[in-house]
Amino acid sequence: MTQHAPGTRRISRTVQSWDRKMSANENPFPPLPGVLDSATAAAATLNRYPDPACRHLTEDLAAFLGVPADHIATGIGSVGVTHQLLQALAGPGTETLFAWRSFEAYPQLAEMVGSTSVPVPLTCGAVHDLTAMLDAVTDRTRVIFVCNPNNPTGTVVRRAELERFIDRCPPEALIVLDEAYHEFVRDEEVPDGLDLYRDRPNVCVLRTFSKAYGLAGVRVGYAVAHPPVAAALRANALPFGVTRFAQDAAIASLRRTEEMRERVGALVDERSRVYTALLHQGWPVPPSQANFFWLPTGEHTDAFAEACEREGILVRPFSGEGVRVSVSTAQANDVFLQVAQEVLKSLPQLGV
Repeated sequence: MTQHAPGTRRISRTVQSWDRKMSANENPFPPLPGVLDSATAAAATLNRYPDPACRHLTEDLAAFLGVPADHIATGIGSVGVTHQLLQALAGPGTETLFAWRSFEAYPQLAEMVGSTSVPVPLTCGAVHDLTAMLDAVTDRTRVIFVCNPNNPTGTVVRRAELERFIDRCPPEALIVLDEAYHEFVRDEEVPDGLDLYRDRPNVCVLRTFSKAYGLAGVRVGYAVAHPPVAAALRANALPFGVTRFAQDAAIASLRRTEEMRERVGALVDERSRVYTALLHQGWPVPPSQANFFWLPTGEHTDAFAEACEREGILVRPFSGEGVRVSVSTAQANDVFLQVAQEVLKSLPQLGV
């Protein structure tokens, strides 16, 4: 690993409690340099409302991404933007299509707006089954989510198959490329969603400052889409939802992108180390392009999560299916790897 998260050493099982929380895909690094200063300065304006249009952040994002400002809509994390999107485009009588298992918020948010969820099972390799998803499209389909990398499996859809899928979908259905973990991708065959959206009016890209930039606590995300979609998203935004803290922190973070990339590079190196160790132990863990792993623990999922918790490690169990484990500090990861080895030995019937 080229760089450890602050304060980590790989010689002890003594791990900070925050680093042991490997259930939420949080960044173990603190905010980037200058971000806390921006947040502290914003505290002096607590008596004032934030800019509801997030104009400065929008302008900075437009320059950073190389897109027109009117193609950007901000929100309370990518989850908030997803809600805005479904409010604008879905509703009773419509269908919202997504792979499953995928991001937990999709069916929850679809239900909130009265849209019918259409989950399509992943392949046996825990990857989006784009052929089956295309077969599931109907004249009621209004929104199609492609989570790339997929949460919780970390698997990806590559350029050629994604382009074929998008171009075969009906134009009235919006394809949403959820790229919350885009910065962690190292597979050169995984496309940048912005390249696909530019000449496709029915493609929208979702991103967030929560993961790579380490701003999960202030809640700011954004969408990039063509003007009719972006305008609809802005019209459905919660007024004053993105706080002054969040806006200033995101702006300051954009100015530290090189430092962000260094930290993400360190986490990617650690991801590679943990992945190799899990394979060596015998786990059939799919290769991840995100900052987490998927362990197919099946009926032993709850027992696995309990074993981790006894060692102070929190993971995200999906009962009966598997466990998602976030990449944390090297020290916390070592504790997790020891637990994983012990569980595997105690459960030979796991069938891995």
